[in-house]
Amino acid sequence: MRVRVFYHDKCFDGACSASLFTRFYRECIAPTLSEPVTYEYQGLVHRAGALFNEADFTGDENAIVDFKYSASPKITWWFDHHLSAFLTPADHEHFLACQRDPVCAGHKFFDPSYTSCTSYLAHIAETRFRFDTAPVKDLIYWANIVDGALYESPEAAVEMAAPAMKLTLIIESTQDPTFIPRLIPLLTELPLAEVLSQPFVAPLLFPLLEQHERAIALIRERAEYRDGTIFFDISDHQLEGFNKFIPYYLYPQATYSIGLSKSSFRTKVAVGSNPWTKAKPEEMVNLAQVCERYGGGGHARVGAISFPPDRSDEAREASLVIVAELRAKNPFPGK
Repeated sequence: MRVRVFYHDKCFDGACSASLFTRFYRECIAPTLSEPVTYEYQGLVHRAGALFNEADFTGDENAIVDFKYSASPKITWWFDHHLSAFLTPADHEHFLACQRDPVCAGHKFFDPSYTSCTSYLAHIAETRFRFDTAPVKDLIYWANIVDGALYESPEAAVEMAAPAMKLTLIIESTQDPTFIPRLIPLLTELPLAEVLSQPFVAPLLFPLLEQHERAIALIRERAEYRDGTIFFDISDHQLEGFNKFIPYYLYPQATYSIGLSKSSFRTKVAVGSNPWTKAKPEEMVNLAQVCERYGGGGHARVGAISFPPDRSDEAREASLVIVAELRAKNPFPGK
């Protein structure tokens, strides 16, 4: 029996969720089956246009974790925690109808109150299926830290001393489509420090740390801070990923940041808020809703919009509109 696990690609929480789903399925579901199970992994990315290819859903079971909802009848498991989990109202209605079916409702789960998809999946697996989460407590802890930006300071987020932070850097930067599928099974089997020391992982770290230092220098050079909001355009440098906390490391007084960047498959507008801001929650703008206006999404405090790589002008125009909007809503006028 083939189980295909689709996960948010180039994302620590996405990889952890895929690994946790695999262990949960292996321990709680596979023993009830009459045939051996094999697991396959495929990353999903937010991009302009269709997010799913129906032809990829070839497993006997197809699971999506930490990514938007698909109404395909071939999807048999789904876990997500993003506010903007549904591409269309029709998708949301499909999910709600599913919840009225006891069988379907027992396989598709959504709760945006959870910090990470990993922690949500662990909760469901433990409370609904008696899965033992004790051996994966460290993974759940770090998924919450990374996905919830729960670092103690900008320095902790950018200087990346912990193994989880180094793994995040590698996961977000890799261009090898086979790397994360190789990594996923190890995340719930080994301590993160041991995962980092694996022969196919360890050599990747040093050049990425050098690239990280170059990204800090580039964003320092390009960033414009005014009225509580940072804006930087690095779309003339093709970066597949950079640490999203760099802007607050450079401007700790900022409330929001908007970054325009370009990769091989998209032009991205990253919209974020400072995890260490002293602004009151009720004064903060819901960034998922801002991004949804342009077909993007995310969480209340961080989101993104993807444009095709040949539509950089539209991405730049959208980013400047959002910058002006956030600067006009600066919770600390005069700063």
